Amino acid sequence: MKILFSAGESSGDQHAANMFLELQDLQPDIIGIGMGGSKMAQAGIEIRYDSGNIAVIGVVEVIKHYPEIRRALTLMKQLVAKERPDLLVCVDYKEFNFKLARYAKGLGIKVLFYVSPQVWAWRPGRVRTYGKVIDMMAVIFPFETAYYDAEKVPVRYVGHPSVDKIRPRFNRDDALKHFGLDKSKPIVGLLPGSRANEINRLLPVMLAAAEKIQFDLSDCQFILPQADSISDAMLEVHLRQSSLAIKVIKSQPYDVIQCCDAVMTSSGTATLEIALLTVPMVIVYKLSSLTYWLGKKLVNIPFIGLPNIILGKSFIKELIQHEATAEKISAEVLQILTDNTYADEMRENLLQVKKQLGQGGGSKNMALLVLEMLSV
Repeated sequence: MKILFSAGESSGDQHAANMFLELQDLQPDIIGIGMGGSKMAQAGIEIRYDSGNIAVIGVVEVIKHYPEIRRALTLMKQLVAKERPDLLVCVDYKEFNFKLARYAKGLGIKVLFYVSPQVWAWRPGRVRTYGKVIDMMAVIFPFETAYYDAEKVPVRYVGHPSVDKIRPRFNRDDALKHFGLDKSKPIVGLLPGSRANEINRLLPVMLAAAEKIQFDLSDCQFILPQADSISDAMLEVHLRQSSLAIKVIKSQPYDVIQCCDAVMTSSGTATLEIALLTVPMVIVYKLSSLTYWLGKKLVNIPFIGLPNIILGKSFIKELIQHEATAEKISAEVLQILTDNTYADEMRENLLQVKKQLGQGGGSKNMALLVLEMLSV
């Protein structure tokens, strides 16, 4: 059996890799090829196109990279036609994978789409549109199934992959020793994202906020878990402009996060990972002016942070676009660090998010769903 995977971003690369590892345990002779990154390659999937070239977000960024995105789509369509896989698994990367799914469906190839478009946030009519080009939608939030059931589109809740992924190597005390951190002094994490444009937009303001925090709390320690997709040089451009002593740690994000008393983070999956570790946070995000303007017009939910969306209330401060200032970020972090009642209430809400996301097993559930579709 041959599966063609299409993952366009680092999170999709990780999801596809985890799923394929589970598949190999269940059926060792299964073959995986496709578009992805280093995690998929390490899992044994033969990478025919490196998705690092097209891992961008925002209207302006997509326009800039459009020729390369179009080239990648042409290549993937050629792969579908030439390889005739038994199943196409599209992982996130919605618009690109919708076009690829439609092409594959036209050739009579089964399509499994993993990670639903956020139909609960904008354009709910996409449920019907996607239903025409897929054989199954695998969703990662339990409330998403209702949208597909209403339109009679095959859907399966498989669980959120982050629940399984969050496995620190150390307990907190050992992690603190390992990283040389003092547990008696406050520790603040900086998570500026995993894309170049996020680093360039968010890290400078996070560093400025950290300097303000240190002015009020001189013994505060700062730590930054470096995403695999971000180079040393990219970080160094910003870090050398700051007078702060910031400890940068590679490849151990969950051990780093669990050490923190507070985190300033970009929006996205990282907010759920921090929630699962029940660490108080402030969500910071900046987009290009055009992308932000379009988002304000199209999105019909009051929050962008996934923990806030899951609980349906704003218990984590979201500082977006013009509100993402060093003054506001530092003020929120300082409240978390100095107001125990405020921080404890946030932790209680984060525990509720963790409970809603369930017990995990998402990657194995996906592997079982793949085998089920292959057997039909």
